[in-house]
Amino acid sequence: MEKRIVLIYWKHKQSNPFEVFSNLKNLCLSYPQYNYNTLNNYLSKRKTAYENDNVRIERVLVNTQPLIPAPVSQRSIVPVVVRKPLKEINEKQDDLEYWLEQPAKERLSAVTFIISQSLKKGQRMNKSIMHKKQLGV
Repeated sequence: MEKRIVLIYWKHKQSNPFEVFSNLKNLCLSYPQYNYNTLNNYLSKRKTAYENDNVRIERVLVNTQPLIPAPVSQRSIVPVVVRKPLKEINEKQDDLEYWLEQPAKERLSAVTFIISQSLKKGQRMNKSIMHKKQLGV
């Protein structure tokens, strides 16, 4: 079912020139100078807007659905399961192997992200504590 509203545009009103009404009856009760029957003839039979020097009144369809439907993505979540005896699980070693496989840029990005989570808004990292080591010497 299509939903419609009644939109009134005040031509000479600078602030808030638009008003929206759920139906024509509410508009005519708010502004008695406009006759319900006259407006109804314009807006329903001729499907044209009522217009004079002061206002333009028209019925407008309300979009209740997106104009362009969003693409449907077929995403499936696959659980990662590793089955090992509890005594054989060594998360520290697995983590170390994972991070050693990552490029240096990714590792640096991850460290920066983790540090940024602990900082307050606007706070900067204290770099005076950092120690530089030469790699490969």
